[in-house]
Amino acid sequence: MKSLVWLGPERMTVEERPEPEAEPGGVVLRVGAAGICGSEIEGYLGRMGNRTPPLVMGHEFAGTVVSVGEGVSDGWTGRRVTVNPLLSCGRCRLCRAGMDNLCPGRTMVGINHPGGFAEFVAAPESTLHEVPDSVSIRDAALAEPFANGVHVARLGLSRGMAETAVVFGGGTIGLMCLQALALFGVRDVSLVELHEGRRQNAKAFGASETFDSAEKAEEYLAARTDGLGADLVVDAVGAEATRRLGAGISRPGGTLVCIGLHDDETTLGFHDAIRRQVCVQGSYAYTQDDFSQAVEWLSSGEAGLGSTPVPLPLESGPGAFADLVKGPSDEVKVFLAEPEVK
Repeated sequence: MKSLVWLGPERMTVEERPEPEAEPGGVVLRVGAAGICGSEIEGYLGRMGNRTPPLVMGHEFAGTVVSVGEGVSDGWTGRRVTVNPLLSCGRCRLCRAGMDNLCPGRTMVGINHPGGFAEFVAAPESTLHEVPDSVSIRDAALAEPFANGVHVARLGLSRGMAETAVVFGGGTIGLMCLQALALFGVRDVSLVELHEGRRQNAKAFGASETFDSAEKAEEYLAARTDGLGADLVVDAVGAEATRRLGAGISRPGGTLVCIGLHDDETTLGFHDAIRRQVCVQGSYAYTQDDFSQAVEWLSSGEAGLGSTPVPLPLESGPGAFADLVKGPSDEVKVFLAEPEVK
């Protein structure tokens, strides 16, 4: 089968690899759509220590089950599914507490196991979520990034309901956070994004307002909150500047949730954060409940990215990664998948 293989910083090729076999308790699916994640762009550049070449990346994917392993009902064969790529032990104290995303023994398809940038991929039965025929396979592949948005919203709202929220970054994760916050009942969710096309996308997906600078967002918030600032800020960029600006426009007692992974080191003025009692919260991946909620909202049509592009063939993968490194474009999500030969 064809596989898109990352060989090291800015080196990627398409290779022929053996098709996976369904292991006991698992299935094999033909990939119908696999989205390129921002973290994979960072990995492609060699900035992610958790990815070791040679590697078939791809953790945002959906497809059709083509074979099942021992102990798995043959009824799965032919079903359209999306896959939760985060594999946890299910037994440790964190898993038992519902924090399976933080399991010390967790692994991920596309990082620790061959991922969805291939014609076929293996996955445990426990990770499968069936999707209705009314949902496109591309929308089904959005379950993973949307689950991140659901998790961010739940963390941000765990300290109390928010009336005003601001999201930094209008890429896929930023838009997913925006939609999740709105679906959880936040009335005023605005977005800060430099790219004009992405600001327009955000308006289409429910942003109250969009801004090309944090200063404009701060002025907007000052008028709406008697100068206090946002109840909740989400940094879906992960740059040192956006983390610092996000903390700055949070109200006293507000929350900054950080999910973006662009920069590692960040300097924050902690005297100010302490005196204003700002909560800085990290967000990693999602729980089983978050993923199920994401699938439910995507299946109902309450969330999504509108008209998404047809997946590019795997041969186009190296060029697609090289183009995405250049910066944001109007295309929020790029998918890869090898066309099925009829």
